[in-house]
Amino acid sequence: MEQRVKTRRYSSEVRARQAAQTRRRVLAAARDQFAAKGYAGTTVSEIARQAKVSVDTVYAGVGRKPDLLLAVIDMTLGGTDEPVPAEQRAYVRTIREAPTVEAKVAAYAEGLREVMPVTAPLLAALREGGFTDPECARLREHLDERRAANMRLFAADLRSTGQVRDDLGDDAVADFVWSTTSVEYYSLLRSRGWSADQYADHLRDLWTRMLLARP
Repeated sequence: MEQRVKTRRYSSEVRARQAAQTRRRVLAAARDQFAAKGYAGTTVSEIARQAKVSVDTVYAGVGRKPDLLLAVIDMTLGGTDEPVPAEQRAYVRTIREAPTVEAKVAAYAEGLREVMPVTAPLLAALREGGFTDPECARLREHLDERRAANMRLFAADLRSTGQVRDDLGDDAVADFVWSTTSVEYYSLLRSRGWSADQYADHLRDLWTRMLLARP
């Protein structure tokens, strides 16, 4: 009896590892397809073909095309091969642990320097898809609201240092950071020839000048 239990547990663990490996292949294929072809040009069947699985496996492992795009965005933001919640991302932990406004701002700007060049094409694909796909439009609205909520957490974290201007409420701080970390803002600067390094330096300087209380 004990041997059968061990065998079943082993088989279950093997299946779980195989399912996780398959999911990672699907997400990697989806990331490549969305970045190269945009939302409209990407098909689930092409993602399945690149990942060497069936379309049904894609649906079962991740979901439909909007679900795939959301998972890829979260995966890319986390810098891993699986979607990662915001609070578990490495640069977010660094921000939370930083003791001053200057250090928190620098950590966030550095995180964006890394992730924005990769996520911008995906977010642009999401925006493009929202013009014709109502579900994709809802997903974009969900991501915007989720990002706004994260900005309010960031504003509160900055406030905890005692260094933020008293005449700026947390909502004003959050909205200011939210707008300057949007894909639209990043894309405008990129269209003028700015590099990711210049973008990060700009945010660090802009946020410090705007938010930091002066003696």
